[in-house]
Amino acid sequence: MTLLQHRSRTLAAASLTAAAALALSACGFSSDSGSASGSPGSSGSDSGDASAGAPRTVKTAMGDVKVPAAPQRVVVLDTAELDSVLTLGVKPVGATHADVDSGFLNYLPKDQVTGITDVGQMMTPNLEAIAGLKPDLILTSKIRHGDKYAELSKIAPTVMTENTGYPWKENFQVHAEALNKKAEAKMVTDDYARHVADVTKALGGKEKAGATEVNMVRFVEGADIRIYGKKNYIATILADVGLGRPAVTDQAKDGFSYDVSPEKIDLADADAVFHSTYGDPKKSKETQTTGSGLWKKMDAVKNGKVFAVDDQLWIQGIGYTAADKILSELQTNLTK
Repeated sequence: MTLLQHRSRTLAAASLTAAAALALSACGFSSDSGSASGSPGSSGSDSGDASAGAPRTVKTAMGDVKVPAAPQRVVVLDTAELDSVLTLGVKPVGATHADVDSGFLNYLPKDQVTGITDVGQMMTPNLEAIAGLKPDLILTSKIRHGDKYAELSKIAPTVMTENTGYPWKENFQVHAEALNKKAEAKMVTDDYARHVADVTKALGGKEKAGATEVNMVRFVEGADIRIYGKKNYIATILADVGLGRPAVTDQAKDGFSYDVSPEKIDLADADAVFHSTYGDPKKSKETQTTGSGLWKKMDAVKNGKVFAVDDQLWIQGIGYTAADKILSELQTNLTK
């Protein structure tokens, strides 16, 4: 059984347990452990079903926000939020799409995204379409939609994290709190920790993994080539596994990326190089760069340790479902 299958069954079991607890509550039964009054950042009553309970307060980048006890109609406005809710077993009624042909990112299971209403491009969500879905919770980040907070808040309680990418694990916990899915979130993070440990072991243990320097390169249409630093989503996964990073990553602006031209691509050399492309391969300089003599002279290329990966998964996804797949690809490629 894969980790994703295990997680799906575990979350399903948790949902059944919760449903049973609600049924008992509706019949007048209660237990000490069922009281929500002791939960951090939340409030509740001693009886009644969760969907009709008192609103809970969630701390967000925009201050405290009161959200329903158990949100039923969730709209998400970025890829990280979409990964979070699906990972937690919640299908949103609406979501924005990324700037890709597939709309919703292609690593997400088709059955999980089928039926979700597209409410516009990520940076320009259609507020009228969002309102038409009558959501009871909206999830996004301040860096993406802080300028629309007042409008969004008039539609539904809006929970914003400060940023996206690097703080994805902290953001996931905020999403879980807003959805009242903290128990499910712990199952997800425990599964991730086990998968990380398995990958590190497969690579020969912490010492051997640490001695393997890995770079992530992204070809971006309309921009320079990015050598990813140590303060971004993919870097956190590499760090969790314990992989080493070349010295060039320390030159990354704000820790995010060190940008180079095709004439300096050799700075990206490492024991292993993963690369992805955003946009047209020619316009992003991927075709030009990977066909150059400078690229072909890199040790990683000569040693067969260069791996093309899906940009939607490795860069744009930002969440535990994406991370689970990335961990599997890391193990497969680095143990060849």
